[in-house]
Amino acid sequence: MKRVLRLTLLGLLGLVVLVVMAVGGLIAYDSVLPSQRVADFTNVTYAGSDGVTLRAYLARPSGAGPHPALVMVHEFFGLNEDVVKKADALAWEGYVVLAVDAYRNQTTAMVPRAIWLVVTTPQDRIAQDIDAGFAYLARLEGVDSQRVGAVGFCFGGTQVMKMSARNPDLAASVIYYGSGPFTRPDQLGVMGARGPVLGIYGEQDNSIPVSEVRAFEQAMQSRGVRHQVTIYPGVGHAFVKSDNIGVPGPAQQAWSEMLAFLDKSLKARG
Repeated sequence: MKRVLRLTLLGLLGLVVLVVMAVGGLIAYDSVLPSQRVADFTNVTYAGSDGVTLRAYLARPSGAGPHPALVMVHEFFGLNEDVVKKADALAWEGYVVLAVDAYRNQTTAMVPRAIWLVVTTPQDRIAQDIDAGFAYLARLEGVDSQRVGAVGFCFGGTQVMKMSARNPDLAASVIYYGSGPFTRPDQLGVMGARGPVLGIYGEQDNSIPVSEVRAFEQAMQSRGVRHQVTIYPGVGHAFVKSDNIGVPGPAQQAWSEMLAFLDKSLKARG
């Protein structure tokens, strides 16, 4: 019996090692020979706080402006075609949009590498690069520096939440299902100092319990932060994509809710 148990444990250990090696191989392969590159989705560069050159995608509406503007932060996959299409859709609505690259020239279509990028990219550097994007956008010709907000999805939603807690100049913050919502008032920092917060979540999101969303909502309420939180029934995480925001359903409703929120928060202030 002991021999069988030992062999079983050794077999399971071997299987775990093989899985780890396979995942590691996928990550390494996609790092060396990526299926897509950030340069394919960017059209502007600017200096980061440490002097490095940062890339981003800039989408502009028609007309000279000055226009309201938005920093857009991507999902955990990185800056990609879906982000570019969302930026273009918001530009069509009248916003100058800067879709930033939080991973410094890294993007992927593979979940294992996306997770790897999230856990290995220094959080302080991510924050500094997003803030550099905000500063760049606010200085652009045709942008009203008093009407600059931010919108983020998934990983980007979390980053926008954190950004709103440290940047008192944000005129509006849109958080699409950002993981780890703040649940205590002391975590909010300067959130809501100049503009309101919109939080959009999925009822069936296994990574963000509804109880955490409600705690975030209560924390904002206790601090007097102007906010709007909607939990969409029947959907899980990352349900808003560039290819479904025009299709009747929860994604379109969530996108329309954001447009109405931004219209009131940014356009109406012009």
